[in-house]
Amino acid sequence: MDYGLVLPSLGWDANRDGILAAVKLAEEHGFTDVWVTDHILIDHAGADDYGRIYEAVTTLAWIAGQSIKVRLGASVIVVPMRNAVVLAKQLATVDALSDGRLIAGFGVGWDQAEFANVGAAERFGVRGAYTEEMILLCRHLWSGSREPFHGRFNDFEDFNFEPLPAQGANVPIWLGGRDERALRRAGRLADAYHASATAPAAYEKRLPVIREAAESAGRPMPRLSARARVELDARAESFYTIHGTPGEVAAEIRAFAALGVDHLAVAFQPRDAKGLRAAVERFIAEVAPLV
Repeated sequence: MDYGLVLPSLGWDANRDGILAAVKLAEEHGFTDVWVTDHILIDHAGADDYGRIYEAVTTLAWIAGQSIKVRLGASVIVVPMRNAVVLAKQLATVDALSDGRLIAGFGVGWDQAEFANVGAAERFGVRGAYTEEMILLCRHLWSGSREPFHGRFNDFEDFNFEPLPAQGANVPIWLGGRDERALRRAGRLADAYHASATAPAAYEKRLPVIREAAESAGRPMPRLSARARVELDARAESFYTIHGTPGEVAAEIRAFAALGVDHLAVAFQPRDAKGLRAAVERFIAEVAPLV
């Protein structure tokens, strides 16, 4: 199992020092990647979760300069709330400046009020189509092609796009989502499917849909990834967590692995550097050896 570390970039007590500490801990303990979370202008109903959050792409750019080895992922960028060309440019720049360490995690979003808040209300009903076109647009621009691009939402002929990503058109694109349309999109277009807050039993039910879509598109099955909060010595919460004793947490991770999931992005509750170090070091010492 490859482990990613979700950065403590959201929450009322999220802070610069905690984010930096997480990056350093990830490199110190052999995590393969670190992950930002995305929201821009959430409404009051979602404020407890996302009212204070560091902007995703800017944070990726900053941590690119604060790290050496770890890959830099987004879990996940809400694509339809952004201008597609600008986002493609920003991500290409992050990949170029980080020497090819970007993982572009994309999603369609779910909060209609937030779409309205950022001036993208008209995209909410077509957010799946917009995201699919974004994937094609990124592949086109990142490849260095000079051919015109004619899409439903983006149309250009005379353009120049430099610098290219260090990974070129092969920047990994991971897709999130849980309804059937999102699962089929992952099968048809993604390098990986990245689920959030989903137990192994629920995850398993999604796999036939992803697999069938991949096979119909003549593509291999995408890589499988999950994201979850780890709470040692804690009980179940109102949302999915991997919780309990070290043995119970390890057993849950093994259940993911049995499905073919080979990447787990783990989030821990502490936002301060000291608390985060204690949580990470306990996970590495007490859980990872049991998996």
